[in-house]
Amino acid sequence: PVTVVDQIDGAPAIRVSGQHLGAFISKEEYSNYHLVTEFRWGIATWGGRKNATMDSGILLHCQGPDGNTSKAADGSFNGPWMQSIECQMIEGGTGDFILVGGHDKDGNRVVPKLTATARTEGSQTVYDPKGEPITLQGGRFNWFGRDPEWQDKLGFRGKYDVEKPSGQWNKLEVICDGDKITNILNDKVVNVGTNCSLTRGKIIFQSELAEVYFRKIELTPLKK
Repeated sequence: PVTVVDQIDGAPAIRVSGQHLGAFISKEEYSNYHLVTEFRWGIATWGGRKNATMDSGILLHCQGPDGNTSKAADGSFNGPWMQSIECQMIEGGTGDFILVGGHDKDGNRVVPKLTATARTEGSQTVYDPKGEPITLQGGRFNWFGRDPEWQDKLGFRGKYDVEKPSGQWNKLEVICDGDKITNILNDKVVNVGTNCSLTRGKIIFQSELAEVYFRKIELTPLKK
């Protein structure tokens, strides 16, 4: 469930319990904007992620029918999300890009593309301002300082984490400017993608088996 609590740390906030896979979503589609959020993790984790890192995310440029990340045998869509570009929110990995595939209205598989200057670390592709341009269709670009030894364990902290320890508030910003997306965490640019195949759509805030609070969600059009 998603609720509004009267007070957490002295002010109202949106509480995402995380108990089920799902989301709250904008009514309208948006492009060319600056999104500013302030979030912090709660304490509850659920199901298969009870002992895993706290997990959520902001899905940008969401397109297609509701729930199109998964298709049932009868052709209906039964996924929790939509084709999109995810600004990941996860302990140790906030600011990663995940290219979320889905289906169009006719049921055809569609997977977004994104380019970033990056380096490879084993099987991982990591944003690096000094790297060479790499284009992915599906998959992910990790933020520049994600710990190569990252583990999916509750409370994980990486050596170079920009995210504050669990229980403290973080400012997460996303600037969508045409086909460019910039992720900024606590005033530091952590990831930049260009030549995005999606440039507009709805915005989703995920519920992904971890409790999370949002005390600010501000959307401002970019000046021409």
